[in-house]
Amino acid sequence: MPTKQKKILVMDGPNLRLLGRRPKKVYGKTGLSDIHKKLKAQAKKLGVSLDFYQSDHEGALVEAIGAARGKFQGILLNPAAYTHTSVAIHDAIEATGVPVVEVHLTNIYARESFRQNSLVSPVAVGQVSGFGVHSYELGLQALVGVLGRPRRRRR
Repeated sequence: MPTKQKKILVMDGPNLRLLGRRPKKVYGKTGLSDIHKKLKAQAKKLGVSLDFYQSDHEGALVEAIGAARGKFQGILLNPAAYTHTSVAIHDAIEATGVPVVEVHLTNIYARESFRQNSLVSPVAVGQVSGFGVHSYELGLQALVGVLGRPRRRRR
């Protein structure tokens, strides 16, 4: 019997729809739609399907995370500025139990001090940051690997 293809939700937070127009020295030249095209090609090779969701609104992101349980086996999340401020996103991830890999284009630990703390990472299965567009690709590969392993219970 063939196994059901795993579904992954790729979520992007505030201002990421502006990639390609934001400071290129910081965020690169690649737009969000180009990142998504690369991820689709990678997903096909990995045998998973992707849905994409971007919002500048914290509540919309929280609702999408909450709705992911039972629909998606994992979430690839770039929470952008909400990384550093959103207890609501932290709590939504924790409540759903859906594995999340946090990604960032930049190395948040090499930036301004207010960007060096992630409220998401304590409830994510992992984080990839600082590799530009490749952060998404590495994050997807890692998430697929996590989904292929038996799940551990959190303590």
